[in-house]
Amino acid sequence: MQFLQLLPLIVFAGLVVVAGLKDITSYTIPNWISLALIAAFPIGALAGGIGWASAGVCLALGVGVLLVGLAMFAFGWFGGGDAKLLAVCALWLGWPAGLSFLLTTALAGGALTLGLMSLRSGWLEPIIAGGPAWVRRLGDKKGDIPYGVAIAFGALAALPQSAIGQAILN
Repeated sequence: MQFLQLLPLIVFAGLVVVAGLKDITSYTIPNWISLALIAAFPIGALAGGIGWASAGVCLALGVGVLLVGLAMFAFGWFGGGDAKLLAVCALWLGWPAGLSFLLTTALAGGALTLGLMSLRSGWLEPIIAGGPAWVRRLGDKKGDIPYGVAIAFGALAALPQSAIGQAILN
């Protein structure tokens, strides 16, 4: 397997990790990450040799997840960056890997929420107080959940099952 074939998967994995790290440290996912992932998708699809039909399914899934994510954002359940990252990951992963992506993301989000609830319970407060600003923000009882971390985890877990991942890795 040549490095150039692997490059789209490396770019995808690197960008979702950066998105998760940005979200956990700043509660933001920059738009450039989602835009870069959208721009890299056709290259990944070509490198993976997926056909027009598979690419169309990926696009349809990405649009569907974006619409659901935007509704969740409108209800205040989700951040805008989270909705965009979720959709672009669904675009890359396609069907049926998109289903395992969403399930893994939901489970990782639940684990993240439970972990943050424990962190915010008060017994770690003396340790958190001496930590960096982003750790203190995570420990804030009224803080949000950096769901980009769960999205990144789900995306990385589902990538080998995706049409692009299977075509390049096999």
